[in-house]
Amino acid sequence: MSAPYISYVKRNLDAPLDVSTFPGNLGFVSELQLEFDDAVTFFVGENGSGKSTLLEAIAVLAGFPMSGGGTNEVESSHGLPENSLLADALRLAVKRRPKDGYFFRAELHAHFASLLDQRRSDPDFLGDPYTRYGGRSLHTMSHGEAFLSVMQNRFSEGLFILDEPESALSPQRQLTLLAIMYDLCRTGKTQFIIATHSPILLTFPESRIVSFDDGKLETVQLKDTSHFQITRGILTSPESYWKHLRVPLDDEDPSNDKIE
Repeated sequence: MSAPYISYVKRNLDAPLDVSTFPGNLGFVSELQLEFDDAVTFFVGENGSGKSTLLEAIAVLAGFPMSGGGTNEVESSHGLPENSLLADALRLAVKRRPKDGYFFRAELHAHFASLLDQRRSDPDFLGDPYTRYGGRSLHTMSHGEAFLSVMQNRFSEGLFILDEPESALSPQRQLTLLAIMYDLCRTGKTQFIIATHSPILLTFPESRIVSFDDGKLETVQLKDTSHFQITRGILTSPESYWKHLRVPLDDEDPSNDKIE
């Protein structure tokens, strides 16, 4: 399963970037050169490591709206009003342009659902905006159901960039997403780039996992990720973790000190 569309992203040395402020001060940015050889690439790392920032920049360079959606939503006023701070400083190499694609941004999914509702009420909008998203308003579904409806109905052959898609999915529904991804990738016409904290998603066969920890980008194996190690550890031996998590009440809150 090779990557059919995006081949690499790298720092554009001709573009100015202030390395003293965000996002130029992210450790991996100044010498960024990341190749995409596999149909599925995962970005992993601690909160604040920059994986979503890079994912956002790749999505914008690929022609998707920063707030999420497909190319038809580029001019729509939903979600974030500002531009990607990193995209202008990068260069994206594409083998060929995909016929379809989607930027799934979990934290702004409600904004996208509202955009579809606005289109349904717009007399100038031709067609049914819900057709490619399950046939009804995403606001009429639970959070997890709405996520899965987009994945089951909107994902097809093309380029799909996902930011923490597991955030509203149960473990069982994460397996459903993996099955969807696998069926699409084996056609050779679909590519996924995903930022995630889910060790379940990271099990996808023949995928690449790129760690953003320690201020650099490094390819790692599933068993070497903290996501896998912590999840396995606390499920296998919860008490060994809880002996460190339990904090005596008097030590936890200084306000509990007695006043004499």
